Amino acid sequence: MSQGPRSGLAAVSSALLAMSRHLEVRDVLKTIVASARELLDAQYAALGVPDDHGGFAQFVVDGVSDEQWKAIGPLPRQHGILAAMLEDAKVERLADVRKDPRFEGWPSAHPDMSDFLGLPIRDGDEVIGALFLANKNCPKEYGGCGFTADDEELLAILAQHAAIALTNARLYERSRELTIAEERSRLAHELHDAVSQKLFSLRLTAQAATALVDRDPARAKGELHRVAALAAEAADELRAAVVELRPAALDEDGLVATLRTQIQVLDRAHSARVTFAGRGVKALPAAQEEALLRVAQEALHNALRHSGAEHVDVTLDRRGAGAVLRVTDDGRGFDPRTVRRAGRHLGLVSMRDRASGVGGTLTVESEPDKGTTIEMEVPGG
Repeated sequence: MSQGPRSGLAAVSSALLAMSRHLEVRDVLKTIVASARELLDAQYAALGVPDDHGGFAQFVVDGVSDEQWKAIGPLPRQHGILAAMLEDAKVERLADVRKDPRFEGWPSAHPDMSDFLGLPIRDGDEVIGALFLANKNCPKEYGGCGFTADDEELLAILAQHAAIALTNARLYERSRELTIAEERSRLAHELHDAVSQKLFSLRLTAQAATALVDRDPARAKGELHRVAALAAEAADELRAAVVELRPAALDEDGLVATLRTQIQVLDRAHSARVTFAGRGVKALPAAQEEALLRVAQEALHNALRHSGAEHVDVTLDRRGAGAVLRVTDDGRGFDPRTVRRAGRHLGLVSMRDRASGVGGTLTVESEPDKGTTIEMEVPGG
C-alpha cells in the first residue's frame, strides 16, 4: 500500500475508530472525509450524499478553507464524473481528471485538481454516497505519480466501514426524532394536567369572587388574591414548558450559552434560586451536547417541580477531552432504591439511556432531607 505518513494497519484502525465515535450524520461525514484524505495522503477530499432531485443533500469537503468553499458557490449538481459514479456505482481512478471526456469544468474559485480517485459508498445495492480524493501528495515528474491500485483497495475498505457508520448514524437520528416526538407528547400531557387544572380552578375562584362582591366584599377580595396566585402559577407552568419545547440553539450558540439562557429563564420563572457556571468546556460532538442539555432539563424539572428546593446549582466543567455536568439541589431528596421499587423513576431511566447512548455515564446521589446531585460525564470527541 502507499507509503504516506499515515499508511499501514495503525492508520486504518485509527480511521475506523474515529468513524465509530460519532452518532450525528454530519459528524460521521466529516470524519470519513478527513480520515480518507489523511489515510491516502491527498490534498483534497469530498463526500457527497445524493438527493432525489439530481443534486446533493449533503456535500462535505476537507482540504478547502471556509473562505474558498464560500467563494466556490452552491453545492455541485450530479453531473460529469460525479454523476457517473453515482449512476454506474464503480470506482474511478484517473491520472488527470481534466482530460477525461466527462469532465465539465468547475467554478473559477475551485482549486485546480489533477489525479483523482472516486469510489461509491454502498449500503447493499443502494448507493448512499460517493467519496472523492484528488491530488496525491507526492512528486509528479512527467505525470508519474498519482493514486495507485493499493490506494484504491485501501479506500474500498474505508468505504465499506463508512457505509456502516453512515447507516448507523441515520438510524440513530431517526430514533432520536422518535424520542423527541415522545417527549413533546409527554409535555402536552403535562400542560393538560397542570395548566388546565389551574385554569379550571382560576375560573371557579373568579366566579366565586363575582358572587361575593356585593354581599361579602372582604371574602371577595380574598378570592381575587387567590385568582392572582393561580394565574401566576399557570404562567410559571407555561414558561417552564416553553423552555423545554423550544429547540435548543446548540449549533448557533453552543451548549454553555444555551444552558445559561435556559437557566436564567427558569430562575425568573420559579421561586427557587437557579444558578449556572460553565468552566473550560470545549465544543463536543453534537449528540453529546444534546444529551447533556436534555439531562440538565430533566434534572432541573425534577428539582423545581418535585423537590421543594430553595437552591438549584448547575455546573458544566471540562474533564479531559469531555465534560461533566452536575445538577445539585437542596430539596427533600429521596431514596433511589425506594423510588425504583415503587416504579417512580423521576426520569432517571430516560437520563441514563441518554447518557449511555452517547458513551457517557450518569450517577445519582440522594438521601431523604439531604438534597440530590445528578452527575453526567461524556467522553468528548
